[in-house]
Amino acid sequence: MTSQDFQLVDAHCHLDFPDFAEERAAVIDRALAAGVTRMVTICTKLKNADSVRAIAEAHDPVFWAAGTHPMSAADEPLASVEDLVALAAHPKMVGIGETGLDYHYTAESKAVQQESLRIHIEAARRTGLPLIIHARDADKDMARILSEEHAAGEYRCMMHCFSSGAGLARAALDLGFYLSMSGIAAFPRSGELREIFEAAPLDRILVETDSPYLAPPPHRGKRNEPAYTAHTAKVGAELFGLSLPDFAAKTSGNFDRLFAKAAAWAPERSEA
Repeated sequence: MTSQDFQLVDAHCHLDFPDFAEERAAVIDRALAAGVTRMVTICTKLKNADSVRAIAEAHDPVFWAAGTHPMSAADEPLASVEDLVALAAHPKMVGIGETGLDYHYTAESKAVQQESLRIHIEAARRTGLPLIIHARDADKDMARILSEEHAAGEYRCMMHCFSSGAGLARAALDLGFYLSMSGIAAFPRSGELREIFEAAPLDRILVETDSPYLAPPPHRGKRNEPAYTAHTAKVGAELFGLSLPDFAAKTSGNFDRLFAKAAAWAPERSEA
């Protein structure tokens, strides 16, 4: 099987990080050669929005999203809804975030994290773009806030790099949200997480790398990159009893449904 037999989307990566500075174009080329035809690179601090946007502008297969990562919420200026809505006017800006809650390392800032999360949710409502959620060791508060806000006004959402418990998975799926598989789902000791994905509807599954982090086997412990989406997708295909091309087609279709702005985008071509 070659990469020409399937087309995958890396729904979440960080191409602006220094890990890729010396070979960003080569990394994108390797992704394309591996069948990963689209990537969403994520801005985690709004002060970096210009550089993240420039990567998307320079490379046709790359889209971008912007927000304030919860681990930075206490150290960065609080984003406003207006800030996020303004960024969303860009034709290749396709998501709001990543935002969310992280109580693993930064529990002391939970109040400002929650405030920031609610701001991002309102921006997702106003723009119609999907919210991109980071959740770690905060399942109860995350489920509560997502549900409260959804009851106040619908919005769409991707649970990025999902590695939380079954309760948060059910809460997210009940709200119509999507779960994204990262390399964690391919780790040998992630059996319980694989069971959560296997129990989820196939039409609510995405795949991602979160590169440069969380490389799946056989690259675990090394720098991750979008090309490695295929390794996680192989695990996903096995969970759902599908061939890799079929799983790639299903998850790409899911991406197009959630990230409709990316699906509708077409590069401008100059006249010959």
